[in-house]
Amino acid sequence: MKVFLTGAAGFIGANLLARLANRGDEVVGFDNINDYYDVRLKYGRLKENGFAGPFAEGEVKYSTKWSSARFVKGDLCDKGSLDRLFAEEGFDVVVNLAAQAGVRYSITNPYSYLHSNLEGFLNILEACRNHPVRHLVFASSSSVYGLNTKVPFSEDDKADSQVSLYGVTKKSNELMAHSYSKLYGIPATGLRFFTVYGPWGRPDMSPMLFATAISKGEPIKVFNGGDMIRDFTYVDDIVEGTIRVIDNPPAGGGDASVPFEVYNIGCSNPVKLMDFISEIETALGTEARKEFLPMQAGDVYQTYADCSKLETRLGYHPSTTLHEGIGQFIAWFKSEKNPLR
Repeated sequence: MKVFLTGAAGFIGANLLARLANRGDEVVGFDNINDYYDVRLKYGRLKENGFAGPFAEGEVKYSTKWSSARFVKGDLCDKGSLDRLFAEEGFDVVVNLAAQAGVRYSITNPYSYLHSNLEGFLNILEACRNHPVRHLVFASSSSVYGLNTKVPFSEDDKADSQVSLYGVTKKSNELMAHSYSKLYGIPATGLRFFTVYGPWGRPDMSPMLFATAISKGEPIKVFNGGDMIRDFTYVDDIVEGTIRVIDNPPAGGGDASVPFEVYNIGCSNPVKLMDFISEIETALGTEARKEFLPMQAGDVYQTYADCSKLETRLGYHPSTTLHEGIGQFIAWFKSEKNPLR
C-alpha cells in the first residue's frame, strides 16, 4: 500500500511513519517544517526516521532506515506541486496530519489557521478528487466539542460551540470532507484526537512545558487553579488506533449513503491536571514550583473521550497507563535524543 502522509515531521506523523514503514508500506512523508515551534524537534524526528537534512523545497529524501520511505518538503497550499505529486505517485491512502496546531496560538495568529487548515485541506480534497484514493484519513480534534458539558464526549453529540478558531477549522475540515465524500464518493475518516503525549512531543504542550520548567527550577503555570481534567493519551496508542482506521475505510453502503466516518481517539480515562503534574514530579524526582493562574481564553475545563465506537468496530484499546507513559516520556526528555535538553 502506498501512503501519502502529511505532517510527517510532526509528533504523531513521525511516529505513524515509522509504524507504516516497519510493516512494509510504501510511505511518502510530506511537511513544510515551519517554525511554529523549535524546528530542532522536527529535524530530530526526521533524523530518527532516517532522513538527513538539509531539506530543500520539493527535494525527495530517501530514508536510510527503510527502503520504502521517502520524504518531501513542501506546502499543502502549493496546489500545483501537490497535484503533480499525486499524479506521479498514484497514492492508495492519504493521511493528512498537517495543520497549524495550537489552541492559544489561534487567538493571536488567526490567519495562519485559515491558510493551513482550510486552504491546505481543500487542496488535499481536490487532489483526492482528481486522483482517486482508497481512503482519506485526516486529523480532527477534541477541540470541536468546545463548550459541551456532557461527558464523555460522543461522536453523536452536537459540536457547534467551539471556543477557538483552531476548533472551528477542525470542525470545518469534517464538514468539507463529508461534502467531498458525498459529491465524489471519496471514503474519508476524521479522527478527533484528544491530548496526546509521549517522547518527541510538542514543546508548547503541557508535558514538555512542565518538564522543562521543573528541570530548570522555574515555576510552572497551572491554569484554572489546577482544576482541569484532560484525557491524556500516549502516542503509541494513538498510532495503533490510526493504523486500524487506515486499514478500514468506510464503505458507505446500505443505510450509509456517504462513505464518511468520524471517530474519537483518546484514552477514555481522564486525569486531573494536578495528578498529571504529580506523575511528572515523581518521574523527575523534583517537586514543581507552581504559579496558579485563572483559565486562559480558548481553554475548556475538561476533555473526556467516549471511544466505544472505535473500540467496538475496530478493536481499539489503549493500553499505556499514565504512569508508564510519563515514565517513558521523561526517560526520553532526559536522554541525548532530546534536542532541546
